Amino acid sequence: MRITLSNLHKMMREGEKITMLTCYDASFASLLDAAGVDTLLIGDSLGNVLQGHESTLPVTLRDIVYHTACVARGAKNAFIIGDMPFGTFQVSPQDAFRNAAEIMAAGAQMVKIEGGRSMLETIAFLTERGIPVCGHLGLTPQSVHQLGGYKVQGKAEDDAQRLLDDAGILEQAGAGMIVLEAIPAALASQVTAASRVPTIGIGAGVDCHGQVLVLHDMLDVYPGKKAKFVKNYMKAAAGSIQDAVALYVAEVRSGKFPGREHSF
Repeated sequence: MRITLSNLHKMMREGEKITMLTCYDASFASLLDAAGVDTLLIGDSLGNVLQGHESTLPVTLRDIVYHTACVARGAKNAFIIGDMPFGTFQVSPQDAFRNAAEIMAAGAQMVKIEGGRSMLETIAFLTERGIPVCGHLGLTPQSVHQLGGYKVQGKAEDDAQRLLDDAGILEQAGAGMIVLEAIPAALASQVTAASRVPTIGIGAGVDCHGQVLVLHDMLDVYPGKKAKFVKNYMKAAAGSIQDAVALYVAEVRSGKFPGREHSF
């Protein structure tokens, strides 16, 4: 039976960690589903790991719609989230709705939007019209040029307070989940303690309600430089993809991952 957003909220309330991995095709969707991954994210990270781009910026709506449809055909249980690519939501709320509706029609149960308070109107517009939204705070890869590179966010006191406030704003706007990327573990813990929706960490410490990694990073397939928060599960599981994913699920559930070495 397909996992729903209500199921994920129930897991949060009961203290059960939520597992998430990126996924882009039917075969891996089936494998991750069988390994018990709760949530599959069709991330714009496909621009890096599938298309060979240096950033996520060239990924198009057509790319996300295509890969979402592939994943939806392969997964029977996992909750499916589709990333909204650069330029598809930093527009009018009406245009963002039309773009999000295409991703939902392809098989997503939620869309993910990067950004804080500037996205309040858009998130409210979407959620009021039946499109669940996952927010994304901290290191937002679509803003890499504005941020000056892939850097840890929220280290300064005023930046940390702004991020904490933004999380509350997104929740108030209707966001049903929030990804926290590359922020100090102590700040992520604060955000999580104040949040009434699941927080999903990637380089944000162990206290988040769940964790996500890019599939090609944790399987050591992507040849590029790996972030500090990545763990090579292929090495840990002695080379079996199925075992690597199962180990990731087990370590997230138990709180073993991420360790201090994967946190800021």
